[in-house]
Amino acid sequence: MKRGNVRSESFAAQQILDVHGSVGGLVSWDGHELHVENTGAAVANPDGARPYFVPALPVEVHCHGIGDVDFSDFAALDLAALDETSAAEGVLCIPTLYLRHDRLGEFVAFMRRYAQMRAAGSLPYVPGIALEGPLLASHGGTPAATVWPPTRAEWEILASCGPLGLVYVVMSPDALTPGSELHDRVDRRHPDLPWIVRTLVGAGIRPALGHFTRSDPLGSARLVEELVEVAWDTDSPITGARVVTDHLFNDMPLTIRHAFRTRRARQERDATLRAYDLPGWTLDDLPEQVGPVPAAIMRLCRQGKVASCINFDGEHVDLAIAARAVELVGRDNIMLMTDRCDSARLGGQALHRGEENGLWYQHGGIVAAGSQPMDRQLGNARSRGLDETAIWNLAAFAAYRAFDLGRRPELDAGRSGCFVEPSGDPGALGGLRRTAIVGAAPERAG
Repeated sequence: MKRGNVRSESFAAQQILDVHGSVGGLVSWDGHELHVENTGAAVANPDGARPYFVPALPVEVHCHGIGDVDFSDFAALDLAALDETSAAEGVLCIPTLYLRHDRLGEFVAFMRRYAQMRAAGSLPYVPGIALEGPLLASHGGTPAATVWPPTRAEWEILASCGPLGLVYVVMSPDALTPGSELHDRVDRRHPDLPWIVRTLVGAGIRPALGHFTRSDPLGSARLVEELVEVAWDTDSPITGARVVTDHLFNDMPLTIRHAFRTRRARQERDATLRAYDLPGWTLDDLPEQVGPVPAAIMRLCRQGKVASCINFDGEHVDLAIAARAVELVGRDNIMLMTDRCDSARLGGQALHRGEENGLWYQHGGIVAAGSQPMDRQLGNARSRGLDETAIWNLAAFAAYRAFDLGRRPELDAGRSGCFVEPSGDPGALGGLRRTAIVGAAPERAG
């Protein structure tokens, strides 16, 4: 199954870190075959001082482009090449696409092509497809042409892509309210939000909450709770999370400054964070501390009703705020998202980077995407004191649960996983090195 260069070096570890905790065992790679012997005896959680093995691969749950490929150019997207690239990086990739109204038919054709290739077993490292939009109340860095309100018939077309592998659609719970950019474009052909949620969830597609208005935070928070309740009350083939989110803290009304992206802002960062009293944040007080919308999402995430995504690039969200959110929400239902794009083009629009951070911007100085890959962000999380169990929940385990990836034979512990060992180099993984075993052959990933 492995494509790319086969490495002959061997690896071994006597600790296994999986979704159930850390156990003893012996995992070895002899250059040709992976051997896993799990004793089942509980041991201390890994601290990175000794090698350990993770029977999972990091998941790019929200990613816009790898290499020079713009995923939103889906008609030309080489899925086999994307699978090769994902295997070489030692990750699973859920490509996140934008969709223009006039390309709905092309998108369905693309999803059929994807489903055929998945059924043939040729895309083991691309476990699903996602859409950002089109029902967004605030387009933010999303290309304006990809924000539009589908009619009832068009939602039914999108829902038909659920069985083909469309795993989530980013949508705004307040997209139909007066404060939304779409409000004046909606008429009697357009269904209400409960109908949309039931149609998607019934077809196996998770709503992903994001791109809120800022006109009525309390009202938007109530709509979040209503959407989640409808999703969980709907008969669905979904196993795992019924609802996920787009970026936590980004594109939603806040009572805090969540990022410090310029030199001037960074000069004020420490004083600002001290004033926020991050250690004093509690779930009960979050509506006043961060705002009703992120508070509602974090509370639902803690309850296991939502699986939330958060950036750890330090640019979308300050790392101290991101780490505190993980502590409050717990490890089981929060996933690291890179929002990554490797080239200066996204959704058909040209992007640029400034001198003060690594984010991609569209015209008008609006953030469009991130640029830091998975291992760099895992190193960022480690630098904030998150332990190895928390880091691998962020990187893999939470996404495996949310998207029910653990039952796929290509991800079995006997064929895929990561060795993590000290490297002596602070680098991308904060002093550690990750070697991914994919399809029973390793790739150095960090």
